[in-house]
Amino acid sequence: MSPSEDPDLQSILFRLFLSMYLITVLGNLLIILAVTSDSHLHTPMYFFLANLSLADTGFISTTVPNMIVDIQTHSRVIFSVSCLTQMFLLPFCGCMDYMLLTVMAYDQFVAIYHSLHYPDIMNSPLCDFSIFVSFLLSLLDFQLHNLMILKLRTSRMWKFLVSF
Repeated sequence: MSPSEDPDLQSILFRLFLSMYLITVLGNLLIILAVTSDSHLHTPMYFFLANLSLADTGFISTTVPNMIVDIQTHSRVIFSVSCLTQMFLLPFCGCMDYMLLTVMAYDQFVAIYHSLHYPDIMNSPLCDFSIFVSFLLSLLDFQLHNLMILKLRTSRMWKFLVSF
């Protein structure tokens, strides 16, 4: 019996992962709530931070709830639809994180090096457009990856890989 199959250890793992997941989701939702409810935080930096929190919530909600259920039910089965969904959402949310961090870095660059022109450069339409482009590029990039995997799934190579 491996350590991960020990019922006492599985109970500890279940509680540990559930508490970490709930704390992470609650923390991200509190950031989003604070940014949307306080008018002093309606600046580009906090706008991007709220969107980063949303992407992080999606990132952690892709796999952890399924893992928690699998720990509780002692199941290691994943259906192909769930697998493809996770294969899309996990890299998609990860890419959104990277793109939002890049946009936030640009925001800070403009704030430091072009501080007098900052309100003119980082206006609301540009912030909205940056979020939209980040979302669209992440969506297109990882949709392309999923389509290639679906094509592989119907080929002989998929049957060869699954046989291992």
